[in-house]
Amino acid sequence: MTPSDVTNGPASEAGRLIIVTGMSGAGKTLALKALEDMGFEAVDNLPLSLLGNLVRPEGDMPRRLAIGIDIRTRDFGVEPFLAEVDRLTADRGISVRVIFLDCDDEVLTRRYTETRRRHPLAVDRPLVDGIHRERALVADLRTRPDIVVIDTSTLPPAEFKRVLALRLGLEADRGLVVFVTSFAYRNGLPREADLVFDARFLTNPHYVEDLRPKTGRDAEVAAYIAADPVFDSFFTALTNLLAPLLPRFAAEGKSYLTIAIGCTGGRHRSVFVAEHLSDWLRERGARVELRHRELGGTGRRNPSLINDPL
Repeated sequence: MTPSDVTNGPASEAGRLIIVTGMSGAGKTLALKALEDMGFEAVDNLPLSLLGNLVRPEGDMPRRLAIGIDIRTRDFGVEPFLAEVDRLTADRGISVRVIFLDCDDEVLTRRYTETRRRHPLAVDRPLVDGIHRERALVADLRTRPDIVVIDTSTLPPAEFKRVLALRLGLEADRGLVVFVTSFAYRNGLPREADLVFDARFLTNPHYVEDLRPKTGRDAEVAAYIAADPVFDSFFTALTNLLAPLLPRFAAEGKSYLTIAIGCTGGRHRSVFVAEHLSDWLRERGARVELRHRELGGTGRRNPSLINDPL
């Protein structure tokens, strides 16, 4: 199975079979429910040995299937899982797409703690140990290049569903979608980012008392940052870099490109640059989605994806 088999098929071949896997608590249940809403028949926790019995050759499958398989699944293992996926692709001509849902350990811990659910590998050990053990077990699966990885650490449910549809090419109107996000370096880089740019060299409104409580969306903050003598040359260089890349990404069949702009607190400089860049992209006719990761609260990350970790 090649990367193009997973990520670049036309919308009419969006996948007769989608397999959802990844870290427990990262949103598999929500993903399967979202895929049901998109017309898939969803089956969760299917034993790996039964996958071949459920999936029929491409022409004989009456409905598209979405199947959840992870460490809770009897006889699950990374090597047999990948072997079965490759066998279905090669022997039955199935258009298989595999999506791996990931999430920060800290967020996973919070989700399990808040819901008082038990991690499947933490029955006789601390929760954190179970999460670490699972991550070690599935590490090779996450790094396989033909598997779509979505980090749900900071995605609210509605946005997660949009990201899922876009990354799997399930929207009727296909084409390259550019997702622009601002973020704070102190909270870590967005792991889903394809391109990351640092705005911390720009003049910081945080040190101006009247501007500190505002954000990069406010006109006063925007004017302050735009007045930085290096802003114009920086933004010109940024757009000159992106201009030839976007059509090349689209030509290669990439359906989703994430550009992350970071600053220290994720409220002023990165927000302004992300807003400015989104406007520039839209003016060029790009399909753009904009998100400010740290504006879901007072300098804090957005709420976690779901309360139910399973």
